[in-house]
Amino acid sequence: MKDAGYEVAVFAGDGTGPEVIREGLRVLEALGEGGPSPWHCTEYPGGGEYYLRTGREWEPAGEAAAHSADAILVGAVGWPGATLPNGDLAGRALVLGLREGLDLYANVRPCKLYPGVRHRISGEYREVWAPKNVDLVIVRENTEDLYTPTRGRLRRGGETEVAIDTRIITRKGSERVVRHAFELARARARGAPEDGVRRLTCVDKSNVMEGCRFFRETFDRVGAEYPEIERDYAYVDAFAQWLVRNPEHYNVVVATNMMGDIITDLAAVLQGGMGFASGGNIGTDHAMFEPVHGSAPKYAGKNQVNPFATFFAIEQMLRWLGGHHADARLVRQADRLEGALARVLAAGQARTYDQGGTLTTQEAGACVSAAIRSGSR
Repeated sequence: MKDAGYEVAVFAGDGTGPEVIREGLRVLEALGEGGPSPWHCTEYPGGGEYYLRTGREWEPAGEAAAHSADAILVGAVGWPGATLPNGDLAGRALVLGLREGLDLYANVRPCKLYPGVRHRISGEYREVWAPKNVDLVIVRENTEDLYTPTRGRLRRGGETEVAIDTRIITRKGSERVVRHAFELARARARGAPEDGVRRLTCVDKSNVMEGCRFFRETFDRVGAEYPEIERDYAYVDAFAQWLVRNPEHYNVVVATNMMGDIITDLAAVLQGGMGFASGGNIGTDHAMFEPVHGSAPKYAGKNQVNPFATFFAIEQMLRWLGGHHADARLVRQADRLEGALARVLAAGQARTYDQGGTLTTQEAGACVSAAIRSGSR
């Protein structure tokens, strides 16, 4: 516990990022009312739009704050035409750069369906999955695989002849993310919705790829230390259809970086879409939290986008801070926030356009802030 409070570095980013972060900070303000707030949020500029204006992805003060803060909250990054000289996305320093620089090795994506949330399949709003059957977490390795900078192009005569991406799977990277997933499976005492089993599923392509064979070998070696956790296996292509067909079977899932990147966005469909999907980038001493939808430039400034992913990112942030610092105050605040979110969603009070509703981003945020204030402390 830190009596002086926890420092949260906030980067709103690009496009719709500032709109959802604004509502997120208002929700945090509502949580902190009635006493001294145990957190201090400081906003810093950065991102693709900022790069186009200044030639810098962020300021030195923002970079220093990100490295010293107790937690980081990021909106979304990316803007049309904003690219670095090497072709990379301008603003990547706020997301990919921090993953690498702070060694945030585990990308943790909860996937939980709340009553009152609609699904949109084939352009229609339907009740496809029962809320009680969708409650899992996907843990994705976050620092290696195809995202390492071991890539390039062979250019001759001004034309690209070959482009190379090299997949890197290491013992250290695999072991620590697999261990994180086993610890999470151990902590989720309720287990999988289907049968209550504390199950951990390893998703890979070990029938073809050597790196995946190594990842699965590491999964089994580490798993021997957790006999109370059932080990489960799935090839990524088969998992894609099993996840949609039978989500209740899954409790915690662990995957390599690229495969995890793909299946986490698929899983977002189960919880109502990207407007509800949050992610935590977790390291040994640092963590960064974000709504995982993009910056959606075409919606920027329209006050339309769904802010719930940001609210769930904040809930995840408070829960991690509380656990990391053994501070029950923050865990209680995370519980308050989740309770308010669940009540608002169940009542159908905060449906933005992606849920077939008409509420604005600000109105949805106001509903959640009001629910926090009216709920028990």
